[in-house]
Amino acid sequence: MRSGFAWIVLLVFGFLPEPATASPLEGDKTVKLVDQSGEDHAVATVTFNQAGDSVTYQIVWKDDVFSDHFLSMRPFKCVEGPEKHWCRVPYPYEIRRSVSDQDLTDLEYDLLFVWKGATEYGINLWNGVYYKLDIEEGRLLGTLHEMDMDRLGVPPEAGDLRPIRDVDLEEGYPESHWLPKLVIE
Repeated sequence: MRSGFAWIVLLVFGFLPEPATASPLEGDKTVKLVDQSGEDHAVATVTFNQAGDSVTYQIVWKDDVFSDHFLSMRPFKCVEGPEKHWCRVPYPYEIRRSVSDQDLTDLEYDLLFVWKGATEYGINLWNGVYYKLDIEEGRLLGTLHEMDMDRLGVPPEAGDLRPIRDVDLEEGYPESHWLPKLVIE
């Protein structure tokens, strides 16, 4: 009886321990592109796994969300928007697919896109989209940065797993893009 009373006192006065929240780098999460009106477009699932001292991940893209386009002599998978299409750019070089709370770079490299106007025939790789990821409120939030994807046309030197530098990225203007945010939760 006494222990039941103690739980009631703890509950009433708010002294019960907070339930543990899952880490944003744990388990299955949904990758969503968010448009200017705040509507989510789920494009993939990412699964995080603890591997010793690091966290590895695997992305499974939702193929039914993407349409096939043959642009500038190459196949692309694109999410079609009213004025712009967001086309996936698979990172073509060596990557560990390992992340931590302090380093989300590999995942950023796996979430590269290039946009094109909905009525344009070809694609211009200087319209690259790089989402810089941060952990906020228990989820991963990506801020749109622009980059020239032509930079990836030349392989990095052997062992250079981080060829995209901060100087290669320019913070984008959210109001000028259809999908200015990326959320993983």
